[in-house]
Amino acid sequence: MREKLVLIDGHSILNRAFYGVPELTNSEGLHTNAVYGFLNILFKILAEEQPQYLAVAFDLKAPTFRHKMYDAYKGTRKPQPPQLHEQVPVMKEVLTAMGVPLLMKEGYEADDLLGTVAKRMEKEGLDVSVVSGDRDLLQLATEHIMIRIPKTKRTGTEIEDYHAKEVLEKYQVTPPQIIELKAMMGDASDNIPGLPGVGEKTATKLVVAYGTIENACAHVEEIKPTKAKNAFLEHYDLAVLSKKLATIDTDSPIDFVLEDARLTDLYTPEAFALFKKLEFKNLLGRFQCDAPDQKIEQYFYAVEDFGEAEDVFAQAAGAALVSFSVISHKGEVKGISLGWEKEKIYYIPAQGFVTDQYLCEKMTEVLEKADAAVTMNVKEQLSYLHVEKKNLFDAAIAMYLLNPLKDTYAYEDIAKECLDLLVPSVQELLGKEDFGSEDEKAVKNAACYGTYTCLEGKAKLEEKLKENGMWDLFKEIEMPLVYTLYDMEKAGIKADGEALKQYGEQLSGRIKELETTIYDLAGETFNINSPKQLGVILFEKLQLPYGKKTKTGYSTAADVLEKLAPEAPIVSHILEYRQLAKLKSTYADGLAGYIAADGRIHSKFHQTITATGRISSTEPNLQNIPIRMELGRMIRKVFIPEDGFVFVDADYSQIELRVLAHISGDERLIEAYREAQDIHRITASQVFHVPFDEVTPLQRRNAKAVNFGIVYGISSFGLSQDLSISRKEAAEYIEKYFETYPGIKQFLDQSVADAKEKGYVTTLFGRRRPVPELSSSNFMQRSFGERVAMNSPIQGTAADIIKIAMIRVNERLKAEHFRSRLILQVHDELLVEAVKEELDTVKQILAEEMHGAANLKVCLEIDMHTGENWYEAK
Repeated sequence: MREKLVLIDGHSILNRAFYGVPELTNSEGLHTNAVYGFLNILFKILAEEQPQYLAVAFDLKAPTFRHKMYDAYKGTRKPQPPQLHEQVPVMKEVLTAMGVPLLMKEGYEADDLLGTVAKRMEKEGLDVSVVSGDRDLLQLATEHIMIRIPKTKRTGTEIEDYHAKEVLEKYQVTPPQIIELKAMMGDASDNIPGLPGVGEKTATKLVVAYGTIENACAHVEEIKPTKAKNAFLEHYDLAVLSKKLATIDTDSPIDFVLEDARLTDLYTPEAFALFKKLEFKNLLGRFQCDAPDQKIEQYFYAVEDFGEAEDVFAQAAGAALVSFSVISHKGEVKGISLGWEKEKIYYIPAQGFVTDQYLCEKMTEVLEKADAAVTMNVKEQLSYLHVEKKNLFDAAIAMYLLNPLKDTYAYEDIAKECLDLLVPSVQELLGKEDFGSEDEKAVKNAACYGTYTCLEGKAKLEEKLKENGMWDLFKEIEMPLVYTLYDMEKAGIKADGEALKQYGEQLSGRIKELETTIYDLAGETFNINSPKQLGVILFEKLQLPYGKKTKTGYSTAADVLEKLAPEAPIVSHILEYRQLAKLKSTYADGLAGYIAADGRIHSKFHQTITATGRISSTEPNLQNIPIRMELGRMIRKVFIPEDGFVFVDADYSQIELRVLAHISGDERLIEAYREAQDIHRITASQVFHVPFDEVTPLQRRNAKAVNFGIVYGISSFGLSQDLSISRKEAAEYIEKYFETYPGIKQFLDQSVADAKEKGYVTTLFGRRRPVPELSSSNFMQRSFGERVAMNSPIQGTAADIIKIAMIRVNERLKAEHFRSRLILQVHDELLVEAVKEELDTVKQILAEEMHGAANLKVCLEIDMHTGENWYEAK
């Protein structure tokens, strides 16, 4: 039985994968879609072929004779997109790590190397499969050389296979005649010019009739049609050039030793490390090996008796830097890991010889004495430690600032990005059980890896923060904010369970009314929540316009229904029904489960979720309470202060527009704010050139939409949708706006230009937001990137300001020993639960700290209200 060699055209398959796989990047911003796609094609080929040998050919940068011939004819070749270009060396590195030999030779293209090796190995008795997207290689096909051409389709990668007989069947010419065919018809994708006006159909007839371009030229007077005949007469030199360009050199001086290409285990530790770095999680399951042995676990010790625990805590208390973590599962302390030297990382389980209370008290003592301490997710551990001394370094927050685009920040990321180590994650060690696992050794190792990586990575993280100008942001804003958010979570907000129940009943009543109305208008009952049934009612039975049919039925998305609303009353009722049904499920029903034994809802606040720096809220999300419809706003009535307290709500007025005025430096916008008049009326007056007192409500509404839209990089299309006007009118509004405020246009353009040059934008306080979308090959992605570049400095600065205000308000209330407390933050709004006797002072503190959070060229203004519930206060 003949052995088999698979040869892969590296650049061709990488190029095909790049355009066939959606854009991917790893956490370091490296594009990876071409490499990922290449590997999937490679694994598919190997599974099908089961070869004994494998090699991949690449072009080198040095120009080949074919490059030179082409350049002489038509200048230079089109360069690769940078997102593809950066993946070529990565692909070579991955293949080398997998033990796959690379065929490269200066002065020769990959085609020549593939052709030479294929023909040579065929003579030595092997079957050869050549994998490429380049149909020039069909000229190599024989009974024992198969050309495999992958084609990416929606259903996945399909591969066309060609031996000599399949080439003849498909193209009506022999494999060597593929050269003649390309010489006549050309190939734009491979920079082969061919004869002008001669297509594939005509070229095929000529090759079948005459065999070669030389013979065709000798019989030029016989050639039909006349267009092809004239092409030969006038451009025969192009056919000759094209033939040279299309001809593969099968005798190039490449050193190829077959045994070097023998397939062994591709899934090496080195390849595993690269796959993890590239974040190819779906491919890691192919590996039987573990990550390269870093010999770290030899430094992990499980404490086994009380005396040893006492000794460990005593030594840690005298350390300059201690790394630690309280290990918990579902609110129960399982143990503590700590270390102060990388060779001594300890895990003390909360079982047998010590209690969880002992561990937390001893760890608190250590932290109070230590000069500095590092861990991850400080806020989650404060309830166990009660640390007053704010000397903690949160490595997860540091990681977030350095790369705010990631979904999670774990110790293995610190190991990889700061220590150049690959360590197993908590999930890899413990699986779905997390720290609830009964595998004591795995729990110890998972805990100690976190402590080890934090201890070793802190200096690097600090260095990177300083290099990127974010050390002050980390130290003065993000770390103090941890304690403020912890205080807010601990305090929670009181919810009236009975009022919540009544609110739900009110919603149910209105939902039933809407159901009856919708069924009457439809003429039948149906499942309103079923998009399929709803689509049939609207677009088939009622024959409404704008029906977009998909594979699963008609689209009934919100944008479709909103466009339909003026056409039929039923649609408005359906939209209201959807809103109320969501209100009921999310809030009326959903919030009840979050009311704790103390009658309060303790939402969780996160500072490492959004790329712009805004705080987010979960379990439940109290930042998403509806405000647009009255019945939605009514939910705020169920949030009430304790007896003897009152709510004080302070909301920044137009903070993002004020930030825009400051950072753009636009004198007209700054002056408009300094006049302390209605900013939207002033804008309307200036944009529409009408006296201030004569601005109509419509003009003010349009100016308001432009004011806020500009902050978010709105397009003429977006504005036209918002205002229900033509795109041309919207474009004119935006143009007039920029004429009125030229400094804003200059700032926005400069933000995009800076982001393209640097790869990121910054806020006034140094927060960076990477904008990788700007380098995307996808137009929609690049457009999104431009909007991000315009908006992030504004929204991010506003987020920083509200954080500063939160920290200052919270710290003053505590420092002055008030019982009043900050309990909620919703975007630009702070809610304080104030003791009635302290109300005047609390309002003064809010005003002073919110006004003074930043020194801008325009004043920071706030709207402040009080109330017996959140609805009244807002």
